[in-house]
Amino acid sequence: MTLISRILGFIRDLIIARIFGAGMATDAFFVAFRIPNLLRRLFAEGAFSQAFVPVLAEYKNNQTEEQIREFIDHVTTLLGAALFVVTLLGIIAAPVIIYISAPGFSTDPDKFELTVALLRITFPYILFISLVALAGGILNTYSNFSVPALTPVLLNLSFIVCALWLAPLMDPPVLALAWAVFIGGVLQLFFQAPFLLRLKRMPRLRFRFRDSGAWRVLKLMGPAVFGVSIGQISLLINTIFASLLITGSVSWLYYADRLMEFPAGMLGVALGTVILPSLSRHYSANSTADFSRLLDWGLRLTFLLTLPAAVALALLAVPLITTLFYYGAFSMEDVWMTQQALVAYSIGLLGLILVKVLAPGFYARQNIKTPVKIAIVTLAATQLMNLIFIIPLQHAGLALAIGLGACLNASILYSKLRSLGIYQPLPGWRVFLLKVLVALIVMSIGVWFTAGDNADWFVLTATERAMKLGLIVIQGAMSYFACLWVLGFRLSDFAQQ
Repeated sequence: MTLISRILGFIRDLIIARIFGAGMATDAFFVAFRIPNLLRRLFAEGAFSQAFVPVLAEYKNNQTEEQIREFIDHVTTLLGAALFVVTLLGIIAAPVIIYISAPGFSTDPDKFELTVALLRITFPYILFISLVALAGGILNTYSNFSVPALTPVLLNLSFIVCALWLAPLMDPPVLALAWAVFIGGVLQLFFQAPFLLRLKRMPRLRFRFRDSGAWRVLKLMGPAVFGVSIGQISLLINTIFASLLITGSVSWLYYADRLMEFPAGMLGVALGTVILPSLSRHYSANSTADFSRLLDWGLRLTFLLTLPAAVALALLAVPLITTLFYYGAFSMEDVWMTQQALVAYSIGLLGLILVKVLAPGFYARQNIKTPVKIAIVTLAATQLMNLIFIIPLQHAGLALAIGLGACLNASILYSKLRSLGIYQPLPGWRVFLLKVLVALIVMSIGVWFTAGDNADWFVLTATERAMKLGLIVIQGAMSYFACLWVLGFRLSDFAQQ
């Protein structure tokens, strides 16, 4: 389901790149969309999910049916009320928000005003998508992972339809993308409702603010909001830096980030989604051995699947970007600039996905403070690297700082899990990593020679690029997994019940 969503996400970005390219309009939209997206991660996928899912899992195991329903109702009421106020304030204060988050835009009145208009349309997305995250948390706790994974498809479909058919009717056309965000948020919310009704877990508004479970979630959200906000602050600071660089920098980072998000979403989000409720269940049952074994399983899958993805993104940066985006308004310079950012991002891909697996080891135990402290250290290190890299590397330096910061975050999380005795690696890690390294070398050699010179990809037709890239990806995947099979790996070794 996540794969379907990510493929449609690529189609959406291909269409946006072809119609709008990388310039003032796309810079304005990506900044406007990033702000509610940051708040979505803060309120929804980040702090709220980390606080809500473990408590709901505990209720599911230990409380009555009526107590579970009351808990869900009270949490929904509190979350909805808070988000309605945040949304209203965001729409009113849009000019101030843009001035703070993208100060470089203030020197261009047209760009600034366009970004404010786009933000006011997209800001209600935070309300819709946070309620979607609540519904997804309920479904995941009851082992329905496919529906929340499929839900983002609707946002991508909204982008595609609005870019193709609504954009020509609007002035400026980029307004269609903002309305796509609004419409996509509404569609996602209504899509999950029937599945909640089937579970008899459809939330109802109950204005009783003394529910102990709901307040536990809020208390856990306090440090979680702070911890997640640190990561989002880091991204916001990157946007501020990018707004001060040449026009197109925000867009180049966006397109590179979208390519990096394909494996990050496929692996990190999917693994994190499955692991958190499962770890919470093991913790509630006081099953420490199963808790540690599940973390080990997640880490092995992360190394097995993320390392070839990171190498492929670096080696195939130009083939990927030309195949997906090199059309219409997206120029050759845009390709090279996006390639620089993508290579920089690929260095930190492993760290970004490891965080999605390691952090739930704390969240499932309702320990939010430890990841928060680690996030503070990461934020400071990331901003220091921003200052070091931005002058020589420009926008690519910002991408590199994010990736290296994620690697630092993952390293500290891992060390803390080990030192606290929460995670004990199972035997065989050295042999496992050696075999993966051998398979990576075999794959890399094949991909390097098959891809050829980067300049050749600019003269191929769209069909030729797509066919050649498809063959390279298939050849690379087959050589990697065939080598692993020869070295003794079997799919059944990674089955997890």
